Amino acid sequence: MHTTPALGNVIVSRHPLIEHKLSIARDRTTTTKLFKELVEEIAMLMAYEAMSDLSLETVDVNTPLESTRGRRVSGKKLTLVPVLRAGLGMVEGVLRLVPSARVGHIGMYRDHDTLEPVDYYFKVPGDVAERNLFVLDPMLATGGSAVAAVSSLKRAGATRIRFLCIVAAPAGIERVQRAHADVPIYAAALDRELNAQGYILPGLGDAGDRIFGTR
Repeated sequence: MHTTPALGNVIVSRHPLIEHKLSIARDRTTTTKLFKELVEEIAMLMAYEAMSDLSLETVDVNTPLESTRGRRVSGKKLTLVPVLRAGLGMVEGVLRLVPSARVGHIGMYRDHDTLEPVDYYFKVPGDVAERNLFVLDPMLATGGSAVAAVSSLKRAGATRIRFLCIVAAPAGIERVQRAHADVPIYAAALDRELNAQGYILPGLGDAGDRIFGTR
């Protein structure tokens, strides 16, 4: 994956395939089925880069011909934590890379009047302190949900957290960095701004509605 220079702790993709798929996803005429597939594919490509520095351990491997040495990801299994409901659209794409990953869930919705997150569900493995966690949410808009999700994970003991989104707004990035400077943010695109309703411009609309066909 080609990336821009890090903006603080933000890595923005410049990979041609991601830019191509994102342009199709932004199109208002893209069908629900295709949009969902694109979100999964973009998430998979982004996760590949976000996992590039995972620690490895040496292991013995018996091939059909002889014994050799190989390397495998060390430590506990990875854990994906989608922020409900839109984050669910990214899970399958990442699981194609790491089928053995655990999946937790954080349920939040944004109050349309205050634009602040309201949480209603939290379920992650009990040993999160020993795991690498990847928080998944297609949109990083105001940053409220992202900050709340990461805060909840830290209260549960998590220390190794990365945030993966498809489209991010400067306001959301600033808010996350202010609250959680230690959490890297991986984004497929850094968009211009938020409108009065808190939607990202140019954005791609309401990701949850477009993934689940409720627009």
